[in-house]
Amino acid sequence: MNLAARILLVLASLSGLLGVGLSAAAAHITGGNLATAAQFLLFHAPALLALVALMAAGAVNPMLAQIAGYVLVLGLVLFCGDLSRRAFHGVALFPRAAPSGGILLMVGWLMVGISALLRLRT
Repeated sequence: MNLAARILLVLASLSGLLGVGLSAAAAHITGGNLATAAQFLLFHAPALLALVALMAAGAVNPMLAQIAGYVLVLGLVLFCGDLSRRAFHGVALFPRAAPSGGILLMVGWLMVGISALLRLRT
């Protein structure tokens, strides 16, 4: 992968990171918990598929990208699980589950970008 493509991948990961932060803020301001959870799941599904494709193509550091993928999934479980449980049952999954999930999502996106920069040479 050339430098221009790596830069775009890093910028895409930053977009994901910032999108998570802004969406979390919007959920708190507007109270659209269930819609936010649904959007997060729908937006991250193709991102995870793309990450697997990037790993298969050797475009990213495979170990770091795999860890990033699992961090993103754990973040989705905590963030979306908490928002959904609040919407359906009025109670949290556990204290600070959504913020913990949101932080994991942001860390996962950061790891995706770093995995493009640290790709193993083959």
